[in-house]
Amino acid sequence: MAERKSAPPPDVAEVKRRLGKVGVWLMSAGEASAEAERRLVVAIEQLGYGAFWFGEAPRTKEAFTHAAAVLSWTEHMQVATGIANIWGRDAVTAANGAGTLGDAWPGRFVLGLGVSHAPVVNPRGHDYGKPLATMRSYLDAMDSVEFVPPLAETPPRVLAALRPKMLELAKTRAQGAHTYFATPEHTARAREALGEDPVLAAELAVVVDTDAETARAAAREYAAFYLKLPNYLNHLRELGFTDEDLKGSDALIDAVIPWGDPDTIAERVRAHHEAGADHVCVQPIAATVDQQAEHLRLLAPVLTA
Repeated sequence: MAERKSAPPPDVAEVKRRLGKVGVWLMSAGEASAEAERRLVVAIEQLGYGAFWFGEAPRTKEAFTHAAAVLSWTEHMQVATGIANIWGRDAVTAANGAGTLGDAWPGRFVLGLGVSHAPVVNPRGHDYGKPLATMRSYLDAMDSVEFVPPLAETPPRVLAALRPKMLELAKTRAQGAHTYFATPEHTARAREALGEDPVLAAELAVVVDTDAETARAAAREYAAFYLKLPNYLNHLRELGFTDEDLKGSDALIDAVIPWGDPDTIAERVRAHHEAGADHVCVQPIAATVDQQAEHLRLLAPVLTA
């Protein structure tokens, strides 16, 4: 990792300890009202989940101000961007934004960074280009920043990574990797690529429903967006899924998005841990934020005990 003038980040063992084994990941948080989200994150913290992750998209809340709001509503839970899009702000702003959050809420913010996807980035007036080289240059620029306010530590960062070259960058230029829309088999591959020490935080979408037809329908509706993005399609092909599967086959849906009762879902969370994930952030798929909160309540006894 490039030499830093600012305070160093915590070591990876400390990052893992803070995150805990299980957290929550919600894209819906970026679309909810502040009051609805406040109630949600307070409940998530009270249920014992170790971290709260949220996404960033062109039509949702901005990642750094969003993190500040969640940090202000909660007391001890880790708050992580999953991910902050590097095309949303330049590297200096990202470094200083992370430093600002780390100064105000020491030891509670994790910066997840990602290159996003060409169909999302190019309409914003950017040239997506070569994602690996772009991310490397972005990290170089971040690491050149000297954040003047005194920090005990720079907030840790993880990179959104699925394929070998980005995982290698996460290993050498961050505290670890954040994976999304992946199977336990991919988690095992990611752990091998990262080696033993770096953080591996795996997102896992789940459907708390024991009816195969309705559960798969909900999972398939959620998956439809990701099955249009080249990055995810290439990732899934590397795992052995066929072009027919990529239309949303039962085999693919069941492999990526487990459904069933809480015990069944807990088994899949354990499968990711056994494959090498340090932290699994579950994303319940449901029609409303209130339903997601209820599903997290049902899952808590088997996931946070």
